[in-house]
Amino acid sequence: MEILVLFYYFKVMVKYFDIIVIGAGHAGVEASVASAKMGCSVGLITMDINAISRMSCNPAIGGTAKGHLVREIDALGGVMGQIADKTGIQFKMLNISKGPAVWSPRCQSDKDLYSNEAARIVNHQSGIVVIQGMVKELRVSSCELQVGWKYKIEGIVTEQGREIECKSVIITSGTFLNAVMHTGKSQIEGGRLGEQSATGLSECMKNLGFKTGRLKTGTPPRLDKKTIDFGKTEIQPGDSDPQPFSHKTNVRFPYLTQVDCFLTHTNQKTHDILRTGFEDSPMFTGRIKGIGPRYCPSIEDKISRFSEKPRHQIFLEPETLDGETIYMNGFSTSLSVEVQEQAVRTIKGLENVKLLKQGYAVEYDFFPTHQINLTLETKLVSGLYTAGQINGTSGYEEAAAQGLIAGINAARKIRNEESFILKRSEAYIGVLIDDLINKCPTEPYRMFTSCAEYRLVLRQDNADQRLMQYGNGLGLIDNEFIEKLNKKVDLIKDGIDYCNRNTISPKFINEYLSQIKESELSQNEFLSNIIKRNEVKLRDILKLDCFKENILIQKLKEDKEAVNQIEIALKYKGYIDRQTEQISHFEKNERVRIPKDFKFDKIKSLSTEASEKLSKVKPNSIGQAMRIAGVRPSDISALMIYMRG
Repeated sequence: MEILVLFYYFKVMVKYFDIIVIGAGHAGVEASVASAKMGCSVGLITMDINAISRMSCNPAIGGTAKGHLVREIDALGGVMGQIADKTGIQFKMLNISKGPAVWSPRCQSDKDLYSNEAARIVNHQSGIVVIQGMVKELRVSSCELQVGWKYKIEGIVTEQGREIECKSVIITSGTFLNAVMHTGKSQIEGGRLGEQSATGLSECMKNLGFKTGRLKTGTPPRLDKKTIDFGKTEIQPGDSDPQPFSHKTNVRFPYLTQVDCFLTHTNQKTHDILRTGFEDSPMFTGRIKGIGPRYCPSIEDKISRFSEKPRHQIFLEPETLDGETIYMNGFSTSLSVEVQEQAVRTIKGLENVKLLKQGYAVEYDFFPTHQINLTLETKLVSGLYTAGQINGTSGYEEAAAQGLIAGINAARKIRNEESFILKRSEAYIGVLIDDLINKCPTEPYRMFTSCAEYRLVLRQDNADQRLMQYGNGLGLIDNEFIEKLNKKVDLIKDGIDYCNRNTISPKFINEYLSQIKESELSQNEFLSNIIKRNEVKLRDILKLDCFKENILIQKLKEDKEAVNQIEIALKYKGYIDRQTEQISHFEKNERVRIPKDFKFDKIKSLSTEASEKLSKVKPNSIGQAMRIAGVRPSDISALMIYMRG
């Protein structure tokens, strides 16, 4: 009802907003909430007011590296982590058997509750008006006075012909721009099953001079829970002591009943049946022109590319807490419904399964990212920002991170404040955007821990220490959370100092060392040196009798996060120090600025490829120029010599 009231209010009254956000998915929600919190009036336009942050594909948040993004979004003042915590039905820390650089939080979400909670946050955020409609046109004016832009945004025009003026537009259109869904020989216009395609906006942008491309994504069938024999599958439980995403989540966490997921596998019979559908496959017959995500391939792509593998993992994941729909993770497909049904029923536990929804592929427009700046503002139109899958990324988390940065920068530009840009040495969000601009991916970009060269420093557990001060300065994080953070930082520092200064006697620790099969002490040893041993856990040492009366140790025992970070700091000190030194060298190059209107084609000693790439990307520092694909060290030397001369 509240959304409908706002919609009516818009139709009658509102003709101007500071910022218009096109699309109410994960990127759109972050962009609109952030810019509204920063004092801007926001019009959030969506084709379906009941689909805010709808989980089109897997109802899960986080995962390898994606969990890092969510923690960073939260530390900056975004809302994805809070929504995930409120609606998560299974929480799990991935890669825990490996080093802390790759530990990644993930949660299975109730997709209906997730969308409802996102809508609640949007509706209760002052400054946002939700508008149902489709944007067909951008209104721009000539922008000759501002260096680097050809046009300036003035407003938008909806499908109904209604004009709305604004200072900034953020496009977060997801997979809906000129979208086509493929299942076997069937092709239907639409960006999601049962939802229409967004038309007109791509054509408008192309007419302004933007380059466009086509990408593809896909989704697997949804299964009827009542028809699955879970006794034939492997149980995949969540963590018994789960960790929330948000630093704001209270002690009642987890909020909802926690459930299990399940694991099964395809087999040779499955693969043989799937191959019978290849002749009608839109992927193999060329009907799909767009490039799909290499790291999340369809099941037909898997058995084609990895024909030597006898089986592939299939995770069965509940879509809601109380519903009967199971998401078939690992079986994304665009084959015909008949082939899907036959193949699925060859899998252990799914012999009698009923498909509630078929899998399908979606092909959609995107805009290559050499056309945007590190702020996510376009280089052609001042005040126009793009975020999410329109920039060629895949995943809710990548979209939300971009939406947050776009919303922040749009608001700061309106307030005549300096742009907010995170360096790749500061955050995974910085890595994401830096890669988009400098590598300009031609396939859907997915974040991995391997993308971050400083990943031991950019861990998910220290996102608050790295970024929360930024969030506070932006007006997105309240002072109470900074005070709480400062207390934790002080406790960590005190704990590290204590371990570096104090020794422990063999009589207090040898029994523990013997239990974990570590060599015993013959004399007193510094705690910091003991903690560096592979099998030693700081939380276990704190339980020893010799620390019962120690006030600092008692404080530490009450703060699991602090204990974890002290252990990491001590265990990996040498590696962390090395990465810190590398970051210092990296930032030195970032400080060598390149003028915005620099003419790279004037440098005759540049290679032709480097001149073209540099002119296309327009890097604002030597460091950024060094990361552009096709730019060689000799080109950087020539550039620096020219700049000095």
